[in-house]
Amino acid sequence: MKQMIIEGNHKLKGTIEIGGAKNSAVALIPAAILAKGKCIIKNVPNISDRDALIDILKLLNCDVTLESNILTIDSTNLKNAPIGAELSNRLRASYYFMGALLGREKYVEINIPGGCNIGSRPIDMHLEGFKALGATIETHKDKYILKADKLIGTDIFLRFQSVGATINLILASVYAEGTTIIHNAACEAEIINIIDFLNNMGANIKGAGSSTITITGPTKHHDAEITVLPDRIEAGTYIILGALCGDNLCIKNIIPAHLEALTTKLKEMGANIKINNDSIIISETKDLKPINIKTLVYPGFPTDIGQPMSVLLTQCHGTSLFEETIWENRMGHVPSLNKMGAKIKVNGMSAIIEGPTKLTGKEVIATDLRGGAALVLAGLIAEGTTIITDVEHILRGYENIVTKLTNVGAKIELKEI
Repeated sequence: MKQMIIEGNHKLKGTIEIGGAKNSAVALIPAAILAKGKCIIKNVPNISDRDALIDILKLLNCDVTLESNILTIDSTNLKNAPIGAELSNRLRASYYFMGALLGREKYVEINIPGGCNIGSRPIDMHLEGFKALGATIETHKDKYILKADKLIGTDIFLRFQSVGATINLILASVYAEGTTIIHNAACEAEIINIIDFLNNMGANIKGAGSSTITITGPTKHHDAEITVLPDRIEAGTYIILGALCGDNLCIKNIIPAHLEALTTKLKEMGANIKINNDSIIISETKDLKPINIKTLVYPGFPTDIGQPMSVLLTQCHGTSLFEETIWENRMGHVPSLNKMGAKIKVNGMSAIIEGPTKLTGKEVIATDLRGGAALVLAGLIAEGTTIITDVEHILRGYENIVTKLTNVGAKIELKEI
């Protein structure tokens, strides 16, 4: 078990380079097995979720090499095998092997995937889509068995623009006979990244970035390459940090269009922000205005940035409202923030945040990935020392976080306990 120790109240100056997107990489890695050959994925972030997926690939007899941030996956000799709880519970995104193995092998056996406890995360839309394609599904306690003689293209209507369901159904559909149309598909940039990868393999997928995605199959897949796009959630977290304690802090290697929901709100608050072609420079602003935040599906305000943003709202002059609309347990970080001196009242999936409040370093617990990131931000502006336990949650999604923050002036260390 690890803990993070932060000495707060230091100005941060310099450049933070943003790595590859976690939410893209965790789908690209399982997608690679659809090539039935060698795939190269560049700009893969150094996060524990990456390592967990590599372990699953090795279980499936794939040849995997990792050099710096370049991952090479050769699935030529793949051998289908049950993916047990020890591996699947390490991350929620292990469920992408459902779609990939069902598409390629027409059979998959996997335990119910794990991940952060941010609320009920049913995979019923995934399963309904697999059934619509022709799969049968058995459940045995905490295990799923999916199988099909063949998959047949069909129309699939998603009740909600689910990123996970959209990607999983695309993965399963590329080897289906005929045309599959996913209606009310999620539109995230990460989905475009996955579709580009599959099309590079030889898939025939149209509609990337729209709510209607059309997959025509089956297609013959071959070796392919892809570069993971920059992580907009990592970027957003550090941009918020810059508004808290930055001194011309530069967040580099970003795609500004992917961050407009955040930057629009920061401008509304009066933040000192300059947007360039591939970077944002931001500094602490003392008289931030209170605002209301409501998380929405893309291109709305991202749910994954809501918890870090709540820390910034504690420093605004007045009352702000933070409303979560996607995950019902996004408030797990609030008790720790209040312990540090914040004034936040939670009502269901909403929070009323009074500011500005002075934060003081305390010993706190990271309950999930983005909530943990929020505590890091709070610790960096707090008086005294903050100790965060259960930081394994944070390391799942933030590449080299201690090094990146230390390089811009933070006093932070990771300690084994």
